[in-house]
Parts: sequence; structure tokens; C-alpha cells
Amino acid sequence: MSYAVGQVAGFAGVTVRTLHHYDAIGLLVPSARSHAGHRRYDDADLDRLQQILFYRELGFPLEEVAALLDDPDADPRAHLRRQHELLTARIERLQKMAAAVEQAMEARTMGINLTPEEKFEVFGDFDPDRYQEEVQERWGDTDAYRQSRERTASYTKEDWQRIQREADELTRRFVALMEAGEPADSEAAMDVAEDHRQGIARNHYDCGHEMHTCLGEMYVSDERFTRTIDQARPGLAAYMRDAILANAVRHTA
Repeated sequence: MSYAVGQVAGFAGVTVRTLHHYDAIGLLVPSARSHAGHRRYDDADLDRLQQILFYRELGFPLEEVAALLDDPDADPRAHLRRQHELLTARIERLQKMAAAVEQAMEARTMGINLTPEEKFEVFGDFDPDRYQEEVQERWGDTDAYRQSRERTASYTKEDWQRIQREADELTRRFVALMEAGEPADSEAAMDVAEDHRQGIARNHYDCGHEMHTCLGEMYVSDERFTRTIDQARPGLAAYMRDAILANAVRHTA
């Protein structure tokens, strides 16, 4: 039995554009074509796609996924064992990092000292102090919170406007890459993720790649962040998380 590209995209929860990209780079070439030239995928193709998505979820770059899957000495059971080990290790790592997430609240909710009029001028409808009590309770004892408070204490309206412009530009760059079909683990997307990390470190608090990964996870695990980020484009929060993770892997591998 074979399946059309749209069916496979629906099964796997990916876009048709992603499958086209995988075909173009030789990562997942459909086993057959229809008389009209349309891609047709069989069960073996679906098994390979599942393996690809497992490794992608673990943060492996596409070229490394291809090398792993095309290794003639590996068998499917070996891949499953490896993925199980990696997922188990990731779960343990995320559990250890849960405390670090408490150090990773966006700095716009930390130490902003503006008049109500200035806040509206800088942030529009978003109120950076809306969750201040929660922020104080959850992150008040962390180094990141204290560092951000110290750095931002003297920021003027103009400073916050500059920071907001930088954030808007990063959002624009991410959205442009998404609309161009650029994978989240591409060099271009990882470069934007690195600029995002450096902006946090420059303006707010020291943000290494591990902490940046925590931020990325929070963008999709906290619906408030997801909802805000996805206003620019649906799926942007997950795309940013994936780009941040890929960038961290690139710099720590």
C-alpha cells in the first residue's frame, strides 16, 4: 500500500514542504511516483520517517540523521535502542534542568521601571508587570533575576524601545525563515537563535546555551509564551525552540 505526500504529512504531523525538503536532500526519497509524477510513500518509507522524526526530536542535525540511518552496519533494533537511551538521557537532563528554568524568565518582566504611559508606548497592550508577583515568587532568589534587576535598573524608555526593536527584528527574521521553508536546524535559523541568545546575555542576564535551551522549552511548555509568540506566526514558538536546541547542539557538540 502506498500513500500520497499529503497523507504522510498528516500521519506524521509535519508539513508537505518538510517532506519535499527531505526528498530534495535525499533524506527520505519516496519509493515510488504516480503516473502523474506525484510522490508515493510505502510502509518502509513511513518507518524511515519515524526514525527521522525521533532523531529530530532529539536535536540531531539532518545531515547527522542521514549518516545514522544510512549506516550499513546498523539495524532497526539498534536505532530503537539508541533512541531509547537518548530519550532516557534527555528526560533525566530535563528533570535536572527544571530548576534552571526558574532562572529563565524573559527580562521584560524583571525590573522594568517605567510609567504606565511609557510602558504602553514601549510594549503596547502587553503589560510587563502583569505577572510580577509570580515572577518574584518563582525566580526572585535566582542569580538571573538579580542580575537582570541590576542591569535594567537604570534602563530608560529609549533603552527598552531599543531592546523591543531588537526583539521585533529577531521575530521578523524567524518568521521570514519559516515562510521560506527553511528548516529550524539550518545554519540560517541557528544563526538567528544565536543572535537571540546573545541579545539576552547583552541586555539582561548571562545566558549560556543550556539556559537558552531551557528558555526554548518554556516557549512551548508555557501556553502564555506560546500564545504570545505565535501571534507573529502560528508555530513560531516551536520553530524557535527547535532552532535554539539545534544551535545549542552545534556549539556544545
